[in-house]
Order: sequence, then C-alpha cells, then structure tokens
Amino acid sequence: MTAIYDGRQTKHAILRNFPLIGRARWIIESVRPFVQQYILETDAGGAPISRMFRNIVYQRAKNSRDTIPFGTQVDTYKTGYEWIAHSLSALNVDDIDLDPRIIIGSRHCKQPYSASILNISAMSFGSLSKPALQVLNKGAKLGGFYHNTGEGGVSPYHLEYGADVVWQVGTGYFGCRNDAGGFDAEKFSQQAAHINIKMIEIKLSQGAKPGHGGILPASKNTQEIADIRGVKVGTQVDSPSTHSAFSTPIELVNFVQTLRDLSGGKPIGIKLALGRRSKFVAICKAMVELNITLDFVTVDGGEGGTGAAPPEYSNSIGSPLREA
Repeated sequence: MTAIYDGRQTKHAILRNFPLIGRARWIIESVRPFVQQYILETDAGGAPISRMFRNIVYQRAKNSRDTIPFGTQVDTYKTGYEWIAHSLSALNVDDIDLDPRIIIGSRHCKQPYSASILNISAMSFGSLSKPALQVLNKGAKLGGFYHNTGEGGVSPYHLEYGADVVWQVGTGYFGCRNDAGGFDAEKFSQQAAHINIKMIEIKLSQGAKPGHGGILPASKNTQEIADIRGVKVGTQVDSPSTHSAFSTPIELVNFVQTLRDLSGGKPIGIKLALGRRSKFVAICKAMVELNITLDFVTVDGGEGGTGAAPPEYSNSIGSPLREA
C-alpha cells in the first residue's frame, strides 16, 4: 500500500519515481548529523567551534579532567594557525592581576564603568530561554563580568542575580518603544536608571545578518515577551533594518549624547558589523565635528551567530572578525 501511495502522490518526485525505496533518503538524512558528529568529524574539525574545544567546555563544566596527553593534535604548520609567544621570565601567579579591568567612559561620561576583558555578548530573551538567561546572569555575577541583553529588551532574567548588564537598544527599541514603534525617551530614562544597567549599546548591525531586520511572529509574541518588549501581545512585531531615531552619522552622534543625558551619564556605545570603510569613517568625522565621542564600539564579525538569519546574509555579507 505504501508503494502504491508513493507512486501516485505528486508532492515528492523521488517517491513517485522510486516508490518505497525512495524513503531511504529521509532515513539517511535524519541520521546524517549523528554520523557527521560521532563518526566523521575529527577532534580538531567542526565549525565554528571544534570538537576539541567543545570537550573542554563539557569537562570543565563538570569539574572533570581537562588535560591531554602526547601533545597537540592541531596542525601547527597550517595556514592561519595562531599561537601566543611565551616569555622566559615567567611571573609568579601571586604577582599577576587575576582580574584585569578596562575603564569605559569618555570625558562626557559621568558614570564610567570598570569592565572585565571577557564578558557575555548579546543574547535576547526569546532567542534564549528563561533558564539559559538565569544561568548566564548568575555566572556573570559570580565571575564579575557583564551580561549583554541583546536587542529584545531587558528581561527579569537579565537582572535576577544582580550581574552588571549592558542594555542593547536595537531598531525595534524594545523596552523604550512608543505605540508607533519609535524611540520613547521617557521609557528609556526609566529603564536606564536601573542600578544593574551599567552601559547602553546601540545596535546598528550584527555580523550574522548586517543590514537585515527581523520579525517576531504573532504566534511567538506571548504575554511575557510582549510585556518585556513593550508591544501588544499576539501581534507581529517588526524590527526594521535601520533606526528611525537617526539616519545620518551626525544624527547618530547626537542620539548618543541624548541617551547619555537620559541615562544620567552612563557609557553609550555602538555595535556594528564592519562593511564599507567609508561608513565607519563618516561616524568618526561626525564625532570630531560635534566634539561628542562614543564610549565604546563593539565590532561583530561576519561569522557571528543569531537565532534566525537568511543564509545569504550569514555566509556572504559582512567582514570576518579577523579582517575587521
């Protein structure tokens, strides 16, 4: 009966031409990821993170042995291999600063922030679940580094354990959005006053899909997400490809100063994936002309990840981080 059905159906050409046995294709496709990961992939293979480094994460998370015997498995003569040149004058661990910090804040900033050199980059609630954000926030608190909210707004789970937070403001202005979808200064000022929010990051673009907006489908716009983002529940919410609060480098720099004033002088920066050099230079010229500077710049590589992006954007647009 299955073979007869396959030969008569019109949806799949393979099943119509090869009734019954054509189903083997879907069986093979279903097991392909397992064969790839557990049989074909080498320890040094896999992208963007090799199995070797994934194993280190697993082992250290379980407090199990993370050392290796017999030396490296990495091809040290392969083009692109990177290493750290050691010193013959090693320091005693007691003489090393185990918590190096960087002060972020220009002369215009009234509340400079002492940031760790390793932090948690932008990941929104919705893209990540509640437990995932809780774990990240608790880890940031224990480790003394900041936790970036992503463009989905400041959720309770970004604040639950009291870690330092960087609030990312994207084109949807979630958390500081008016009914028309534009920027609301009063809502921004109220949210930015939170004691755990240490810096604000204006998202211009991201490496996984530079120049591309996003859509939150109505089916995924739950009451909780709607409350966090400041939108109507059960509606489709668009994140445009560009900001409505500014459209030129001059307007961007003025917007930076506006956010700095509204936040009480907290550090304000931008996040972008580098594309045309002239566009970034124009921002630099605007800062010089207005005598207003950014407090920090977050550079995202073209290989960056996201919850959902067209493959054409992820694979072919934006400068890789090394080139940027």
